[in-house]
Amino acid sequence: MFSDYQHLPFFDEMFNQNGDVRAHYEQVYRRLSNVSREELNSLQETMQTQMMKQGVTFTLYNEQQNDPLERTIPVDVIPRIIPANEWKIVEKGIKQRITALNEFIRDVYHEQAILRQGVIPRKIVVSNPYFLTEMMGVDVPGDVYISLSGVDLIRDDAGQYLVLEDNLRTPSGLSYILKNRLWMTRLFSEMFFEHRIRSVDESIQLFLSNLRSLAIHNSNDPVVVLLTPGSYNSAYFEHAFLAQQMGIDLVEGKDLVVIDNKVFMKTMKGLKQVDVVYRRIDDDFLDPLAFRPDSLLGVPGIMNAFRAGNVVIANAPGTGVADDKAIYSYVPDMIRFYLNEEPILKNVPTYILSRQEDLEYVLAHLSEMVVKETSLSGGYGMLIGPHASAEEIQQFKGKILESPEKYIAQPTIQLSRTPSLVDGQMVGRHIDLRPFTFLGREGMDVTPGGLTRVALKEGSLVVNSSQGGGSKDTWVLY
Repeated sequence: MFSDYQHLPFFDEMFNQNGDVRAHYEQVYRRLSNVSREELNSLQETMQTQMMKQGVTFTLYNEQQNDPLERTIPVDVIPRIIPANEWKIVEKGIKQRITALNEFIRDVYHEQAILRQGVIPRKIVVSNPYFLTEMMGVDVPGDVYISLSGVDLIRDDAGQYLVLEDNLRTPSGLSYILKNRLWMTRLFSEMFFEHRIRSVDESIQLFLSNLRSLAIHNSNDPVVVLLTPGSYNSAYFEHAFLAQQMGIDLVEGKDLVVIDNKVFMKTMKGLKQVDVVYRRIDDDFLDPLAFRPDSLLGVPGIMNAFRAGNVVIANAPGTGVADDKAIYSYVPDMIRFYLNEEPILKNVPTYILSRQEDLEYVLAHLSEMVVKETSLSGGYGMLIGPHASAEEIQQFKGKILESPEKYIAQPTIQLSRTPSLVDGQMVGRHIDLRPFTFLGREGMDVTPGGLTRVALKEGSLVVNSSQGGGSKDTWVLY
């Protein structure tokens, strides 16, 4: 299987710079080397078929958003392996980062100490589209704003882990971790059980436990629901799967009603008060009385119930102020300010295009840069300079000049590669890693490894599922 594998000048997860197999991959390499191409392809097709049968899908949209395509996320059966010593550092760095980000959100909606001391420019916060004045002075149970987060990590040419971005509003992908692991243990059981791999099976219950810990009134047996926009949402499979796995009700806005500043769920037996709402709806659509009046997805009055302390919304409204891509560049400063520590995980160097010197430099080097619109995610609103045509670069330059404050830029980092099975061939593909973090009153948990996403197109650096990327199982070793 590896006879035609190309060893290119990228950091490779399985092979070192001399082309030798890294120690923690040796058993996988030996076993895969003894599997025929036909057998491995058959196993991958079986895994993909089972995903489709079970409805493990993601909806893709074209640029006009009017031609949806529902498909399974392609699964790569070659696992990504992380040794225990590496993971220990990554996990510690993620916990440090989320602790500082959670404190930042609390601070900007209360004392604003970090703004008053000039660590972060006030303008970059208050002009942020995700900053909600409605949250000013609102106390959140346990000061937990980020119940669920997904931090995207990449590795540079030297193999150093870097944070690419923080996903704090409604991060997706948790369900794919569990599905990937389920089918890897069934189809590759011998290879799997040759290793001492940390389990991800308890992730859902850890998340539920942390959600339940936030309940204010009915703390012994709180009612938790998952609020979904509905079946047309791109991640609806995940909403249904998580609700089923946690044993909670999956509801839409029409299933909830607010009476006397309390949230109730409509059931066959009448109304039932809800204590915690895990929402997968963006702030704008959450409450038509507080935000967009044309929203048919939200719950009228839920913000009043939240402010009155009668219901918990996770993640808290306004959390997006901390995962804006312009705010991202200040996270190391947050860590120093709130924790008095140096960041364990570094950021990718970032240019803020509202700064004149950064703007001039980036415009002169657009062909070398990755430029992102600060308020978008999922791989939308991006320019990858080395892969863009001269015409595309010129068009994007016009967008930047029109509204430079909407963009940030980063040097193009060649993400690490790993062997992947694509179209029956063992090839190198670029990857990232999204570990998920659960925060509750009692502390923080991190999924061992998380979701490894794969850029399936040759040479592509875009791993997002919304842009056609795939995923693979991530093994963290003891």
